[in-house]
Amino acid sequence: MRVVRAFLAAALSAVVLAGCVDGEDTAKAPAATTLRLDYAYYNPLSLVLREQKWLETDLAAKGTTVTWQLSAGSNKANEGLRADVIDIGSTAGAAALVARANGTPIKTIDVFSQPEWAAIVVPKASTITAVTGLRGKRIAATKGTDPYFFLLRALDEAGLKPADVTVVNLQHADGRTALERGQVDAWAGLDPLMAQSETDAGSKLIYRNVAFNSYGVLNAREAFLAAHPDLAQAVVNAYERARKWITDNPADAVALYAREAKISPEVAKRVLTERTKLDVDPVPGDAQRAVFEKILPVLVADNNVKSGESARTALDTLLEPKYASARTTA
Repeated sequence: MRVVRAFLAAALSAVVLAGCVDGEDTAKAPAATTLRLDYAYYNPLSLVLREQKWLETDLAAKGTTVTWQLSAGSNKANEGLRADVIDIGSTAGAAALVARANGTPIKTIDVFSQPEWAAIVVPKASTITAVTGLRGKRIAATKGTDPYFFLLRALDEAGLKPADVTVVNLQHADGRTALERGQVDAWAGLDPLMAQSETDAGSKLIYRNVAFNSYGVLNAREAFLAAHPDLAQAVVNAYERARKWITDNPADAVALYAREAKISPEVAKRVLTERTKLDVDPVPGDAQRAVFEKILPVLVADNNVKSGESARTALDTLLEPKYASARTTA
């Protein structure tokens, strides 16, 4: 009996020791990581990445999973970054500037497009033909996004102040609906919704100015960049790969865009080939800063930022060029 007991004790000790060793090995194994990205219909490259699953494939071996969240506008992408719901989000450059000026700790790490995605839109039967005709009118716009900032600059250029109009703060899709139902006189529109409204409802673009559209950019939380610079680099590399894929596969790109954004191929082609310039330098730098310098006074005057000082500090600290400078497509 004593022999049996001794044998059982020895066996139990071996099991415990083996468990400790296994536990130690497990502790040494790299922890699983989740990369949280947004996709947006104003960002065609994000739709390609989500469809092709390059990041999911490349990062699986490192124990990293990828999740996606839809951003309905730059304001929603910035909300996701501020709330630590996503790690990297796509916005207009001006929206990123405003977010950082107001305390959201983000850096712009990539430029994905130079779009003409915003314009001033009126209904088909409207007699308004110029921005000066908007005095006293109701205009739908999504505050915190490029179309809203476009509206501010357009009003300023026309000699009008924000107080000369009534801005109805609606998310982009709701702004389109309000315009087509006659609930507002104009809309600071965003593609592809804007191009679809032109096609489906005969809506008219009364003011266009590509220079008033700030660039499409990727923004990452500073904490994420500090913890996972390798993942940030992987995302920037993947965006470069998506840019090349769209260039090499224009017909497939239009079809994918139409399917994902639920728009007609005609509208997808117009937005992707006529109003979206992908052949741009992806490194954040002087081109974006030049746009920000021009819009800064308008943002301050309209109280979009906490102060002129915070806006200037944001301008000096927002852009982080090292990831796009080191990009590859491999």
